[in-house]
Amino acid sequence: MERLDGVRVLLGVSGGIAAYKAGIVARLLVGAGASVDTVLTRGAERFVGTATFEGLTGRPVRTEVWEDIATQTHVGLGRSADVALIYPATAHVMAKLAGGLADDLLTTTLLAATCPLVLAPAMHTEMWQHAATRHNAEVLRQRGAHLVGPDDGVLMGGDSGPGRVVDPQVAVDAVVAALEDRAATPDGQVSGSFAGRTAGVDRDLEGTRVLVTAGGTREPIDPVRFLGNRSSGKMGFALAEVAASRGADVVLVAAPSTLPTPAGVQRVDVTTALEMYHAVFAHIDAMDVVVKAAAVADFRPSSTATSKLKKDAGAPSIELVPNPDILAELGARRDGGADRPILVGFAAETDDVEAAGLAKLKRKGADLLVVNDVSANDAGFEVDTNRAILLDRDGGRVEVPLSSKAEVAGVVLDAVVARLRA
Repeated sequence: MERLDGVRVLLGVSGGIAAYKAGIVARLLVGAGASVDTVLTRGAERFVGTATFEGLTGRPVRTEVWEDIATQTHVGLGRSADVALIYPATAHVMAKLAGGLADDLLTTTLLAATCPLVLAPAMHTEMWQHAATRHNAEVLRQRGAHLVGPDDGVLMGGDSGPGRVVDPQVAVDAVVAALEDRAATPDGQVSGSFAGRTAGVDRDLEGTRVLVTAGGTREPIDPVRFLGNRSSGKMGFALAEVAASRGADVVLVAAPSTLPTPAGVQRVDVTTALEMYHAVFAHIDAMDVVVKAAAVADFRPSSTATSKLKKDAGAPSIELVPNPDILAELGARRDGGADRPILVGFAAETDDVEAAGLAKLKRKGADLLVVNDVSANDAGFEVDTNRAILLDRDGGRVEVPLSSKAEVAGVVLDAVVARLRA
């Protein structure tokens, strides 16, 4: 694995419980060929020690502005880095970066750095959802920072929700994507295996217009209750993020989700299947590719109660009516032989997975269909990994082993690029 051969990575570790995972990040970066300089905040030192990172990276670890003054440590680290990764990025560190504060070695170094910046937020749900944190995150995105996560999962103390740091491999993939994005720009200057890369190689979706749907729709029963599903939107958001990093102009039609909007992506929020239907067809004429990763409800209540249904009134009888089939309608529009937009569907199955996927591929008129077994604990809904089979209408078949959802997205988009070129 030499995806980062010769690349200089500044790894910043801030003071959150997730700091213990930063050692895995360091090991993965070194294993990918990178040279890693680690900076620990004072808070991080309460969770992890410098010896861990010196052993993993083979390089000295820095913690204080007042160390090695003669070499201007913060300026040297900032100038020499090809990319900076903050893992975990606490709410406090994000606030300081958004405000341009520089009161420790990490923030001082980052203020002197001009390289791509990747942040992996980690904090309690209430902190992540606070208006100040969301504002700071958006400010950092607008300045070009790449935010990856946070994920939805179990947090310190046993509670659960958005705020969990992404898996180490996902963070490393984000570093690679950030470097590819920089290398594709006319003045992009990076070292090692990324030096000299061209837009034609790394930005293979440049100028391509891609629409992605993500998440699970909600069909209201009354003002309180709804029919829904377990989709978190992680696969769709990963597709949108990877497509944008490869140069695509991306519109993300998102059902309810707490996931952050990927950098450079236009997000359209919807709730119901009908709203998603109208949003997709409002944009369809401008699209080259449509990726239908959302879990769209097949049925909706025929009517919605205007006030909360009371338990003491007895179990309600709910009549269901079918929702429009967005992918099938998109496929039907191309019956005249048109080859655009390229259509990619998803099939979440639990039985006879591949046979069900092949039947859906033909029935929907899609070009590609990603089928996966959502009964597995480590793939499908609400997790950061997936395993899938990518089916092609021409008979092609690619089996994707257990991988991060970003890696699965890369395989899917590779197939899309092949079709665009054909």
